[in-house]
Amino acid sequence: MSLDVAAIREQFPILKREIDGNPLIYLDNAATTQKPQCVIDALVDYYTQCNSNVHRGAHRLADEATRKFENARDIIKDFINAPKREEVIWTSGTTEGINMIANGLAKLLKPTDEVIVTGMEHHANIVTWQQACKAAGATLHNVPVTDKGELDLDVYVSLLNENTKLVAFPHVSNSLGTVNPIKWMTEQAKKFSAWVLVDGAQGIAHGNVDVQDIGCDFYAFSGHKIYGPMGIGVLWGKEELLADWPVWQTGGEMISTVTLQDATWNVLPYRLEAGTPNVGDAIALGEAIRWFSELDYAEVAAHEKALMARATELAKEFDGLRMIGEAEEKVGAFSFVLDQGHPADIGFLLDRQGIAIRTGDHCAQPLMARFGVPGTARMSFSIYNTIEEVEQFFKALKKVHMMLA
Repeated sequence: MSLDVAAIREQFPILKREIDGNPLIYLDNAATTQKPQCVIDALVDYYTQCNSNVHRGAHRLADEATRKFENARDIIKDFINAPKREEVIWTSGTTEGINMIANGLAKLLKPTDEVIVTGMEHHANIVTWQQACKAAGATLHNVPVTDKGELDLDVYVSLLNENTKLVAFPHVSNSLGTVNPIKWMTEQAKKFSAWVLVDGAQGIAHGNVDVQDIGCDFYAFSGHKIYGPMGIGVLWGKEELLADWPVWQTGGEMISTVTLQDATWNVLPYRLEAGTPNVGDAIALGEAIRWFSELDYAEVAAHEKALMARATELAKEFDGLRMIGEAEEKVGAFSFVLDQGHPADIGFLLDRQGIAIRTGDHCAQPLMARFGVPGTARMSFSIYNTIEEVEQFFKALKKVHMMLA
């Protein structure tokens, strides 16, 4: 069987919208995915039926909100195959999750320690480690990117040594769509007992994320990349590390005892969740994951592969178009430049035809520098996109190219 894309599209109200009289073709999914009606309903239901703070209330609303909030944590645990629910930490998104680990790492690093990142990182997964290494006087290494847009794995292996404290890399490149061999990369790092953090922002929405199988120590992702709300995300980490990890923020919820002179910290997950949590969005993210989990992941993967294959085929036939990133394993994101026109102009002119894409450096300036471009135009796919939309995109792009010539 194949994915019933038409039935899926019916569940996304925004896809019925028109832009300047044109049906919306939404191809900016790497930036954020749209939301199915069930997720919207879950958020509205929380605020209209049981809006309350969680965990400490003595009334019905607080009890209902707490049960839904903690049930969402269980949904996440099962989705990523985490060993324990206590290892699922609510964050505002991938960036906060990475910062939580980097902030603690800065206090644990020694000047002789080394950290490894890659040349295809989103800024959130490079600037954080730069600052951690600067604070500790440690050394930061970078794995270069090949002309095809893949990591140079020979260099990666050569950088690993007994001083390597942590390795961080993306599951999927947000700008190139490159799928990295994260399990293999983790195995190599573990030969030297290094900690491994995976930036899962772009990987989570493609299914089959199993943190135990990957073998990493930390996996961070954002809810809005997988059909959930903005402002909510997850950091998963191994209990033996998070239980003693330097606290990220202090305040309510994360404490056990407080005197006027000192304080002690709560147990996981609460020791890393200071303050009032984003209850409604956590519940809605749980609903998004529940909804997505009901899909057949093999069908999802086949559909995404077909979208990428058709886009690649049409791009190779397009005179004046240069693809940026031609990795063997690629999903979601498709970046390119034209011989005529700035990416911002391309995006503007496509928008006038009802097509939404992303342009710019995609928070990956070192990667743009690697390919000698100031930025790219990027279309990115989701399960509700169709082959017809891909073909319509290239028809519209030809009009743009003629206008810019």
